[in-house]
Amino acid sequence: MYTSIVVGYDESVPSKAALKEVSLRIKRSSGMIYLVNAVYFDQEEFVILPSQKEKRFEIGTHVCLEAKKNLHDEFGLDGNVDSIICEGEPPEVIIGIARSKKADLIALGTYGRKGLKRLLMGSVTSQVVLNAPCDVLVVKKPCADCAGAYHSLLVPFDGSESSKKALGRACELSKTDRSELSVLYVIPRYEEMMDFFKTESVKKSLYQEAEKIIEVAKKMAAGQGVEIKAVVQEGHAADKVVEIADKMKHDLIIVGTHGWRGVNKAIMGSTAERIIAHASCPVLIAK
Repeated sequence: MYTSIVVGYDESVPSKAALKEVSLRIKRSSGMIYLVNAVYFDQEEFVILPSQKEKRFEIGTHVCLEAKKNLHDEFGLDGNVDSIICEGEPPEVIIGIARSKKADLIALGTYGRKGLKRLLMGSVTSQVVLNAPCDVLVVKKPCADCAGAYHSLLVPFDGSESSKKALGRACELSKTDRSELSVLYVIPRYEEMMDFFKTESVKKSLYQEAEKIIEVAKKMAAGQGVEIKAVVQEGHAADKVVEIADKMKHDLIIVGTHGWRGVNKAIMGSTAERIIAHASCPVLIAK
């Protein structure tokens, strides 16, 4: 399904985890990996420490060569891997290379080598997610039992066009990987949205609406030849998605960039951002 993959790589643990995820997939189904190391060096630094620029390029080159060697030794990948070291802002470099290579996936860690374990929401990862021309896979930690395919997928679904796109992508993956697919609709805590307590009639109405939305998801999936498991929960959307993914042991969450309450609101600050920040499994953002 994904055959041209750009990996933002800086030797951090999350970027190594992202590289491992996609390497196993490429080994299983063939394709090309582009290792991208962005060297950022502003003019003020150049005036003070001009020699540092060359050193950073040397480090980037060494990091990528070492990664390529490891991919050859561990996964037998050789001609499937290319490395690109460019000067510039990391998000711009990664997105630019993804466009030039016509990539169908960008893979990133949640934070970089200089992130000190702080999630890069509002920084590299968030900017790439917002502006990428293709799907984005965000990986937090190394997977102990990855095999190049996902076994259990979870899609938060609210009937929005964005969630429909995520479900469509999940159906494609489900067929490719022969994985189980669950769809989750979270009923918001209505009393927290309105200035009155939820009555039984309101609750009944909310569940009826949930069933209608789930039925849309079932019909969509059936149209692609995929059977889904439907889950309806009450609560805060992001928290429930993370909770259900852990409880049901899903190994991938697939989300759209915004939901029906988001209108055209960007992913950052939204439910999707919280899912990326707190999910223990990888998150695929369907663009």
